[in-house]
Amino acid sequence: MTSTFITEWQEGGQLCEAFLAGDAHSYQAVADKLVLIAQFFRFDGWLINIENSLSRAAVGNMPHFLQYLTTQLHQQVPGGLVFWYDSVVSSGQLRWQNELNEHNRVFFDSCDGFFTNYNWQEGHLERMRGQAGERQADIYVGVDVFARGDVVGGRFDTNKSLELIRKHGFSAALFAPGWVYECLEKTQFFENQDKFWSLLARYLPTHSICSLPFVTSFCMGMGTRRVCYGQEEAVGPWYHPSAQEIQPLFGEHRLEGDRGGWVKTHSCLADAWNGGSSLLIRGVIPAEVGEVAVRLFSLQVPVPPKVFLSMVYKLEGPSNVRVALELTTGNAGSCHIGGIWALNETSSRHSPRPLRVPPTKLARWVGRCGQQFSGGWVQRCYEVNLRGCLLGDLLVSFSRPPGSQEESFVCRLGEIQVVDAKNLLVPLPQVQAISLSHVRWQPADSASSGESSPAGLQLSCTLHWSFPLSHIRCFRVHCCAGTGGGPLSRGPSGPEKPKFLGLAFVNQYRIVDLAVAAAGPGQDGCVEFLVEPVPKEGFLVPQAEWGRAAVRYSMPST
Repeated sequence: MTSTFITEWQEGGQLCEAFLAGDAHSYQAVADKLVLIAQFFRFDGWLINIENSLSRAAVGNMPHFLQYLTTQLHQQVPGGLVFWYDSVVSSGQLRWQNELNEHNRVFFDSCDGFFTNYNWQEGHLERMRGQAGERQADIYVGVDVFARGDVVGGRFDTNKSLELIRKHGFSAALFAPGWVYECLEKTQFFENQDKFWSLLARYLPTHSICSLPFVTSFCMGMGTRRVCYGQEEAVGPWYHPSAQEIQPLFGEHRLEGDRGGWVKTHSCLADAWNGGSSLLIRGVIPAEVGEVAVRLFSLQVPVPPKVFLSMVYKLEGPSNVRVALELTTGNAGSCHIGGIWALNETSSRHSPRPLRVPPTKLARWVGRCGQQFSGGWVQRCYEVNLRGCLLGDLLVSFSRPPGSQEESFVCRLGEIQVVDAKNLLVPLPQVQAISLSHVRWQPADSASSGESSPAGLQLSCTLHWSFPLSHIRCFRVHCCAGTGGGPLSRGPSGPEKPKFLGLAFVNQYRIVDLAVAAAGPGQDGCVEFLVEPVPKEGFLVPQAEWGRAAVRYSMPST
């Protein structure tokens, strides 16, 4: 993900003059700040978009600014890139070229890539091939999905743009794919989103999963309710972009010929296993074939000797269809397969063996295997023993009973996991060094709290802790319900059930205006915060192993 540095109009021109028209110290200081911003917010680089004219001095320093920014970013942000947008030319004039040419090449030569303007035709692409040399992939041909101006394709014809771009060997830059949401029927957003990207699928490279564990609950970072492993914990709309998880490959899959079988997938907010959404799979198994399958993910992972897989799913309505998780392997010449069933002798597609007697040390992970949960969810676990293999595709297959006729099905996938068995034997780290900062106390507003007496308090603070982020999906932050986090409790003393506050995806969490009970005269009040790590493998960590921090407070003497 890159960010954009953009200047426009008269004000933008003044800003550019301020840091570009002087000496090197000025533009280097700006570049250094951009690198720091990219580091802090974890950007992958910058698109430099100057939408105003530049003086001779400013445009003369622009290549030096780009070179310095690119060098510093490469040093401080591994894999970071700097791109130049096709706007200003070497004379300093604002003149979009819709191609790389002699008027803007100096900027392309000073950074990692070039983003063309959108009003190009095939003649522009043909001319650029001579300009690009060996850097054709570094030229990103701009495509405005809104199809504004004299453009090729756009909207649901965006695939026509990409067809030409790929024909000439360039990269593509899709601008404003939000057209699907902004201009089409909101209630059909997911269907239209799938249609849009499915049309482009053949022109877009698939970014494969390259490491384990691989875990996804198909959460889109939003929902109409929040679910935690089948248990509803909050009702109402929510949005949290950091909660997005890896989504499957798009597309509708049909059997070859006239046999009539098909499988179609799309994201669905109606139900979820974990988070706010799940993957809905619909299909038909014709009488002429025994099964249909859908490819969900591409992986390029050297497989460890033993791998555990898990799938959480449920079939909607009565169905005799059998659901199974399957995988493909690469390096077939040296790949040794043991402990799984091969579907046929000429294919590298395999059906893993169900995990029936799990090792004791894996009890937490396999505790739900083979069980049926509320809402109809079922979890199936598998083991695969491989040697010298490369894990390829992950598929889900649907088969009908022998002798049955055509079967239609609707299946909802809640979660898929691929886990290195060795990693499940390593103890999970502990949440450590919990501390608080930016603490603020204030009297509670009795009208908003609904309490007439006694008076309460509101606590705001930032929780910090230490934990290796590579081991977890997220953290769940709680407080004890009797001492904070809701209407002031006057219930009997004793162990209190923690109240869920929210999710954190880094080692800190901001709490704002948490209602806590005021301490009585001569007494201390106490509120306890708990930080629950959620491992990537998805098992629940016992409460005794959560991180804890207690805050004791008292009212000032008068």
